[in-house]
Amino acid sequence: MSDDIENDEYDDEEIDLNALPDDELVEQIQNDLYDGLKEEVVEGTEILLQRKWKPAKILSEALVGGMTIVGIDFRDGILFVPEVLLSANAMKGGMEILKPLLSASDSVSAGKMVIGTVKGDIHDIGKNLVKMMMEGAGFEVIDLGINQSVDDYFAALEEHKPDILGMSALLTTTMPYMKVVIDEMVAKGIRDDYIVLVGGAPLNEEFGEAVGADGYCRDAASTVDIAKQHLALRKAG
Repeated sequence: MSDDIENDEYDDEEIDLNALPDDELVEQIQNDLYDGLKEEVVEGTEILLQRKWKPAKILSEALVGGMTIVGIDFRDGILFVPEVLLSANAMKGGMEILKPLLSASDSVSAGKMVIGTVKGDIHDIGKNLVKMMMEGAGFEVIDLGINQSVDDYFAALEEHKPDILGMSALLTTTMPYMKVVIDEMVAKGIRDDYIVLVGGAPLNEEFGEAVGADGYCRDAASTVDIAKQHLALRKAG
């Protein structure tokens, strides 16, 4: 049996990415992302580009698809911070190739977004995926990080004058803080100055409506679409 294991490991090391059909290559990139193999992710990304895949499709299906699995396993305690950092570094390798191509190919006028994880919550994988997707679509993103209070958000709004405020939460205990921020925006008379988007694993569309957000974003890819829709409506209005 040990010989079989050694042979399997040898086969894994000798995978020829160029020989894989597209669907298997995407799956292999996701696996390499999960394992934090930056060079392999870069190679796979370059191969898909050579096969005339659009940068946005590579980002969504291969890179974001892979990091979404990482995020789920991190949330569920299967992966830990050191492993997630390796995965994020591997994704960064692919993003370094795609980012200029994404920006160049995005003809829609983009905007500015301030984003942060709410007070009491230190989870940021989902938020980081949103940042990558938004930047790839041509948005300027100011990432405030984790554990952001009302005052932190307001200071960033005043300094950066964004079109969009994004708030993220992974814990059910921190979700209600989103309403605290939005209610304070209403009290200060600035709520209508910004598009407010909320997201995170325990949220849903009903929660977004209940707290007074403009939109609930179920994942990083949908955030880009929702942001563009709201910006277009605002400009039209």
